[in-house]
Amino acid sequence: MATTEPEIVEMPQLAVQWTRIRGRLQVEVGDVEYRTWLRQMNLAGLDGDEVTVTLPTRFLRDWVSTRYGDRLRAMWQSEDPSIRRVDIRVGSGAPLPTPLAASVTTPKEFDSPTMRESPPPARVPPAAATVAWQDERVEPRSDLTAPLDPRFTFEGFVVGKPNEFAYACARRVAERPSSPGFNPLFLYGGVGLGKTHLMHAIAWELTDRTTDPVSVAYMSAEKFMYRFIAAIRSQSTMEFKENLRSVDVLMIDDLQFLIGKDNTQEEFFHTFNYLVEQGKQIVVSADKSPSDLSGLEHRLRTRLGCGMVADLHSTTYELRISILEAKAARAGVDVPVKVLEFLAHKITSNVRELEGALNRLVAHANLFNRPVTLEATHEVLHDILKAHDRRVTIEEIQKKVAEHYSIRLTDMSSARRARAVARPRQVAMYLAKQLTSRSLPEIGRKFGNRDHTTVMHAVSRVTELMQRDGTFAEDVELLRRLLEAA
Repeated sequence: MATTEPEIVEMPQLAVQWTRIRGRLQVEVGDVEYRTWLRQMNLAGLDGDEVTVTLPTRFLRDWVSTRYGDRLRAMWQSEDPSIRRVDIRVGSGAPLPTPLAASVTTPKEFDSPTMRESPPPARVPPAAATVAWQDERVEPRSDLTAPLDPRFTFEGFVVGKPNEFAYACARRVAERPSSPGFNPLFLYGGVGLGKTHLMHAIAWELTDRTTDPVSVAYMSAEKFMYRFIAAIRSQSTMEFKENLRSVDVLMIDDLQFLIGKDNTQEEFFHTFNYLVEQGKQIVVSADKSPSDLSGLEHRLRTRLGCGMVADLHSTTYELRISILEAKAARAGVDVPVKVLEFLAHKITSNVRELEGALNRLVAHANLFNRPVTLEATHEVLHDILKAHDRRVTIEEIQKKVAEHYSIRLTDMSSARRARAVARPRQVAMYLAKQLTSRSLPEIGRKFGNRDHTTVMHAVSRVTELMQRDGTFAEDVELLRRLLEAA
């Protein structure tokens, strides 16, 4: 029985066929889509009935295989019916030089600048191409990850009731990325409550792993937007997409920055979907829960909320004390308990500002070789303390003073002149002048429509008594602090 010799396709003929196929693809899909997805295809060779085509990244390989694989096979079969399969692999992005014999005149509609930029490669044995695509892992560029703060580790995070759940979720993701139910991980809370600290801690834990290392991209949402815009301007959007979609863990801080940036939201949504579908981990932080980020597209909010959502609540007094104690211990400075308690009472909304206040206090003590005292705290942090001074109302002052001196609240506005009533009333007027921005006539009206001169006399009398009587001065100062810390 005679054997049929396999048809040998010469290098020039294969190159001509590849040129025609690329040209037809460009006409079918359009210049923009061709430049975005198909221009980087290179012909690696022909082995029997199988053509091998290479692309520079795994992401591009998967995209082209899914969306254009069948069409490429059909086009090759129209050129050469003996070709049954098209193998799309990850390989070198540099096309092989085309010999002079392979030069052909292509139809006019295929003679585009794009085609001239990427001449068809010659036929080479597939074995020669294997070296380029044996390792399909694509490492992200180093500039994808913003600098990480060495202080922001899990060991440096003070855990308390308001943040223990978010801490536990962050630990779980750092130890086992892409765990069921934890992808994406969405951390939210107000300013200075520890979101960025936990984000950095996750990144540190992942990048320091000695076994089963993972690639991490961490950046703010603002940086994500700027890089996306830069990629559009430089016509390198594919490089931007490929770098982000080749990582194992993508971390985006302060996602609320994308509100109103529709095009950037669209790009993030597609990146998010691709990574989750590939089993990669997403970690996101914002100042509100996904359902409350009304400026984001509904589909994006839905996807963000489908994993684990963990909030960081406002700190409690006990947690603030713990944070200050840990901070002072790390600094190696002895800070009196009264000072720590005072700071924890005064600065309640922002841990970052609380730590900054302690840093400033310690630095001042070191520079001038002075002990940390409550008096020095008032002096050094006067601007911070003033900014945190709560607006006290005259009604609150009257109530607190009445409770302190055991008189009725109605006595504050009554006509009674007994010393047991008149003196507390004068103290309340004095504190109203010191702690509120009300004018003298306004204060007088709150005390039974008294004249402003009565208020002036009360302020003058209390000031005089405080200078002469230490016990009385302590009483008034105690009332002031109680009202300021309430």
